[in-house]
Amino acid sequence: MTTGLDAHRLLYGCMGLGGAWDDAPYGVADVAQAEAVVEAALDSGITVFDHADIYRHGKAEAVFGEVLARAGDLRQRIVIQTKCGIRLGDGVRPGIYDLRGQSILRRVEESLTRLRTDVIDVLLLLHRPDPLADPADVAAALMSLHRQGLVRSFGVSNMGAAQVRELQGFLDVPLVANQLEMSLARRDWLEAAVLVNTAAGAANGFPPGTIEYCRENGLQLQAWGALAQGRYTGRPETPEQERTAQLVGTLAEAKGTTPETVLLWWLQRHPSRIAPVVGSTRPARIRACADAAAREPELSHEEWYDLWLTARGAPLP
Repeated sequence: MTTGLDAHRLLYGCMGLGGAWDDAPYGVADVAQAEAVVEAALDSGITVFDHADIYRHGKAEAVFGEVLARAGDLRQRIVIQTKCGIRLGDGVRPGIYDLRGQSILRRVEESLTRLRTDVIDVLLLLHRPDPLADPADVAAALMSLHRQGLVRSFGVSNMGAAQVRELQGFLDVPLVANQLEMSLARRDWLEAAVLVNTAAGAANGFPPGTIEYCRENGLQLQAWGALAQGRYTGRPETPEQERTAQLVGTLAEAKGTTPETVLLWWLQRHPSRIAPVVGSTRPARIRACADAAAREPELSHEEWYDLWLTARGAPLP
C-alpha cells in the first residue's frame, strides 16, 4: 500500500460520521451510514480517510473503527490520517486549543483506540494553532510518536507559513501537509496572490507566502470545504453563486462529468496540486466526485479564470 500523499489526489473527510455532535453513543444506523460512505468513497477511487479526535465528540473515529473491525482486509486497502489540538467545550468551560506535548500523546492514544488500529498511516495533523504551544515541546511529542511507530508522518491544519516554518525547525522529519479551507467560495488563499499593493489586499487576512512555502517545501495542500457546502451545486445563496452554478453545470455537461468534479478540478488545476477533501455523507454525491480522482483536471486556462471571475463577481485589479 502506498502511504505517500503525492499518490492521493482526493481525500474523504469523516466529520459527518457518527451521529450527533454530543456525547450520546452512536447507533446501528450510524454504522450503516459509515459503511455506505466508505463503500462510495472506495468506488470513487478515494482511499485516504481524514479524521479528527473531536469529530462528533470522538464518534466519527469510533464508528469508523467499527467499520474496519467488520470489513476484513479494509484496513490494508486504505490510509488513515487524523488530527488533534482542539478541546471542545463541555458546558462549563468553552472550547480551547491544546498542543501541549502530553496532550498530543494522550489524544493520539485515544484516537488509535477508537479507530481500532495500531498506526496512523500517513500523518497526524495539528488541528489549529495553539498560541501557548512550545514548539520544542510539540516536536518532542511528535518525535516520540514517530520513534514508537505510532505515527508515520506529520502535518498541520489551518496554519500560516511562519507557524509551519517555526515548528519545522524543531523537527527531525519533514512536515508533509497543511490542510486549509479552500474552495471556489473560499478564495482568500488565491486572492492574496493578486491583491499585493492594493487596498483590498490590506483587508485580506490570509497569511502571506503560505501557499508558496508549502509548494517550495513539498507540503501537500489539502482543501477542506472543497465543495463549498453546495453553493454551486444546488444551494446558491447570492446572485454570483447562482451565475457560477450555471457555469459549473455548463462546463460539466461539456466535459461529460459532474458539477462536483468541476469544482474539485478547479482546485486541482492550481500548480500546487491541491488535494480536495470531500466531506458529504451522501453516497451519490461522493460518487459524483469520482472523475476528480480518476482524471486530470480538464479545465483550460480560460475556463479556470472564468470560474474564478464569475465567483468573484468583480474584475481582477
